[in-house]
Amino acid sequence: MKAFMDKDFLLSTPSAQKLYHDYAEKMPVLDYHCHINPQEIAEDRRFENITQVWLGGDHYKWRQMRSNGVEEKYITGDATDREKFQKWAETLEKLIGNPLYHWSHLELQRYFGYTGHLCGDTAEEVWNLCNEQLQNKWTVRSLIKASNVTLICTTDDPVDSLEWHKKIAEDPSFDVQVLPAWRPDKANNVEKPDYAAYIAKLSEVSGVAVKDFASLKEALLKRLDFFHSMGCRVSDHALEYVMYVPASDEEIDAIIAKGLAGEGVSKEEELKYKTAFMLFVAKQYNRLGWAMQLHYGCKRDNNAYMYQQLGPDTGFDCINNYAPSAQMADFLNALSATNEIPRTIIYSLNPNDDASIGTILGCFQDPSAAGKLQQGSAWWFNDHKQGMTAQMTSLANLGCLGNFIGMLTDSRSFLSYTRHEYFRRIMCELLGGWVENGEYPDDQKALKKIVEGICYNNAVKYFGFRL
Repeated sequence: MKAFMDKDFLLSTPSAQKLYHDYAEKMPVLDYHCHINPQEIAEDRRFENITQVWLGGDHYKWRQMRSNGVEEKYITGDATDREKFQKWAETLEKLIGNPLYHWSHLELQRYFGYTGHLCGDTAEEVWNLCNEQLQNKWTVRSLIKASNVTLICTTDDPVDSLEWHKKIAEDPSFDVQVLPAWRPDKANNVEKPDYAAYIAKLSEVSGVAVKDFASLKEALLKRLDFFHSMGCRVSDHALEYVMYVPASDEEIDAIIAKGLAGEGVSKEEELKYKTAFMLFVAKQYNRLGWAMQLHYGCKRDNNAYMYQQLGPDTGFDCINNYAPSAQMADFLNALSATNEIPRTIIYSLNPNDDASIGTILGCFQDPSAAGKLQQGSAWWFNDHKQGMTAQMTSLANLGCLGNFIGMLTDSRSFLSYTRHEYFRRIMCELLGGWVENGEYPDDQKALKKIVEGICYNNAVKYFGFRL
């Protein structure tokens, strides 16, 4: 029997162990998509206890606590941090086979030197150990540095001032780049009841009174150029699916007028507006040399009762199985017609979409970038051992795995950089298995290039970051 999460955790063959320990383990981390707060980096926040850094906004953990019958007061309510931690520890011990079990223990091992296992009985010991180090050793910046992170892309709204990014960039005591990433979902969601209020804010910040499609594009252009001046090179979109329902500018003007007046728009109108919006911004990303990330396949905020109490992003989302791949292909084809496809990373929350994504990518590659169109790493409900293995296997089957840009945290926690280690171990196990089976030669020069590329080098080259 192997020891619990030892140095060869998830590495079952000599080839996998060599690939990980000789190559992957040593590579830096480029976290090109996350949801951490740049203010906490600028101010170098120090957390009072492990609950604040672990449970403060982690809906992954919240979902499992609810699955364990924990009362909401111990999840998002007014229970003490110690009480919340106890309930999480009692939940964790039941999560056999769940990636949260592995992630949590990797974090305890790497940052706090704890090699036991967290459960209800050990919660007091772990609570005291972690809190002592959080209060005396760890700050946000020291956690980032200890994780060998070179660059972080946050997630930022077009109306954001980016003041905290500016302060970080001007601070000579911290050499990790923290760059904004453009996330214009609120400007795209014409069907939402807060659309008019958001567009009013966009008008104010941009200095352009948005009243139709032309003025909306002008306002967005001003903010795009500002973000670019602040080092932004990545965009991100949360879509129901990648749609393609083309319409004239006159039709889009009429839809915007309804949205600004607070009138409801039909589903067809929503799709027409979002198609026009996405075509416009995609062409601007191409002009600016940005990469475009498309996240789709999620049905959000399913529990209306809990949504009214807690709001969005609190653990009530699920996989949506409606995503017409033909429309995604048509969307990319419309951009291809004028040679304006930006570097594009496509993520679906539904693992059944892996093959369709893989085949669509192959239709639109060009020599401007190796792997110009990418399938994003296994996302959200799929970033577990099986999901990561399936995504990489599908990509290898249908495309060029050696150009894959690898993992990201997609997290709100400063302890989540161990997700890169988790991914790298799974990746080395997969590649090592192919070598052991004689499916790929034991060519260490080639394997080193592939492993180091997927871990870090491919992303550096793909995004064009200066490191």
